[in-house]
Amino acid sequence: MNKSDETFQKVVALFEELFEIDPTTIKPESNLYEDLDIDSIDAVDLVVELRKMTGIKIKPEDFKTVRTVNDVVVQVDNLLAK
Repeated sequence: MNKSDETFQKVVALFEELFEIDPTTIKPESNLYEDLDIDSIDAVDLVVELRKMTGIKIKPEDFKTVRTVNDVVVQVDNLLAK
């Protein structure tokens, strides 16, 4: 399992815990807003939890272009690589 796969699994676990989304329905290409019904308040909660998970302060502008689960994974991996 590579780093992105591990990050994906952690992100899926967060979606399950925070938003009670069935993890079997979460795919890398799942759109946060259309497929998973994540709204702007949920997105803020997600960023807060990602900050706890990574220990890195996340700037809102880092997540402005995030639309899919894979986008979240890429952003988290980028933050951890810094």
